[in-house]
Amino acid sequence: MSGGFEAVVEIDRPVEQVFAYLADGRNDPEFSPRVQEIRKTPDGPTAIGTVFRSTVKDAGMKTGREFRIVGFDPPHLIRWTEQSKNLVTAEGGYDLAALPGGRTRVRLFNTLQGHGLGKLLVGLALSAARKDAPDFGRRIKAAVEASS
Repeated sequence: MSGGFEAVVEIDRPVEQVFAYLADGRNDPEFSPRVQEIRKTPDGPTAIGTVFRSTVKDAGMKTGREFRIVGFDPPHLIRWTEQSKNLVTAEGGYDLAALPGGRTRVRLFNTLQGHGLGKLLVGLALSAARKDAPDFGRRIKAAVEASS
């Protein structure tokens, strides 16, 4: 079983600034409380092939996650796919569009896929993610607007 969720938010910053912030996955803990720590390889600018390895806490359990950037078109598109072998994995991305007045519309989306016993859990994960999606969008907006 799989399914998706999305959030759309308008941010009071230019698209290039929003893109740069979101492209650096090391910023994720600033808006995603489940991310405990995150590292990027290789060093340097994010590009297709960049890998972000994180420790996340879901439902009281810590797991390791590894996401590879598979689509990257500054300043409008970022795509990732999960490489780790967890019960529930994700792939998704950001679509960014410049708006008048130096603002940006961001669409975040993820598709969650259950594996093994995760097929029984993915429905719960999707329900929680869909419920949190509007707040997740607001946290992204707040974090980007608070950044330099």
